[in-house]
Amino acid sequence: MSRIATVRLGTDGPEIGVQGFGAMGISEFYGDTDEAAARDTLDAALEAGVTLIDTADIYGQGANEEFLAPFVAAHRDEITLATKFAIERRPDDPHYRGIRNDPAYIRSAVEASLRRLGVETIDLYYMHRRDPAVPLAESVGAMAELVREGKVKQLGLSEVTGAELREAHAVHPIAALQSEWSLFSRDVERSAVGAAAELGVTFVPYSPLGRGFLTGAFADASKDLSGSDFRRYQPRFTGENAERNAALLAPVHKIAATRGATPAQIALAWVQQRSDVHGLTVVPIPGTRKRSRLEENAAATRITLTEAELAELEPIAAEVTGDRYPDMSSTSAAREG
Repeated sequence: MSRIATVRLGTDGPEIGVQGFGAMGISEFYGDTDEAAARDTLDAALEAGVTLIDTADIYGQGANEEFLAPFVAAHRDEITLATKFAIERRPDDPHYRGIRNDPAYIRSAVEASLRRLGVETIDLYYMHRRDPAVPLAESVGAMAELVREGKVKQLGLSEVTGAELREAHAVHPIAALQSEWSLFSRDVERSAVGAAAELGVTFVPYSPLGRGFLTGAFADASKDLSGSDFRRYQPRFTGENAERNAALLAPVHKIAATRGATPAQIALAWVQQRSDVHGLTVVPIPGTRKRSRLEENAAATRITLTEAELAELEPIAAEVTGDRYPDMSSTSAAREG
């Protein structure tokens, strides 16, 4: 397939594919992985021009970074490597999730990620979640030190409000903001999107396919997915919420059928066109473990929805029932009220 278009990361970063790759599901959260198929999918990403590769130290408790290391070593000059810190886990408690933004933790986290990834420099280093108890200037200041030391090239934030993005950007330029944004999740449009557009920050939507629900691949996560799949416990995707939300996909399926596309491609095209609607660079990072899905996702970058089609899709998010997570306390939506 032909390579996708490129855009600039932030105001002065590298040129990257207009769609990136979210590697989380390779190691955890979405059930078992075929390692050979996953590595083939990474190769397919590069062939398609998908060059922003996104991971985090929390994914598989470091296993995802280690899995990516051979691919990174083989293609270091061809990819833009992003990873994240801030969510702390404990080997003896699989359910524990803490948030750490203090400078000492940031320092230890980056050293561990560099070691697991087998690199000297991380291209884009994100604060995965914000701990309001730690002054933002203190955390971003510590991240800026990593840039000066050459351990990190550019800085990113995840799940912050527009006001927080502006505050952080005043300490050190922020290249990217990563938050959930899809036909099902549009709370970032309250303030974060506008701030990113104003500051020249690239917006990197995670879960642009609503964790797979927008593809129509399953109707009720509690019944249709394996026991190791974390979506079985997400409020939007089980029971009555799942039934109501599945009905909202009717216009997605209709447009897909008319265009000879898949529902996933329509959902991704919608996210991609937020760039034109809001006046900023948008690089969604759908994840998959299959070459065929990677190629399908990349092809969505060449779909431009009409004004009439966008109007049909516009009401969906407002009708969605159930929160994004069982506990929304660490998201930007919780801090915006």
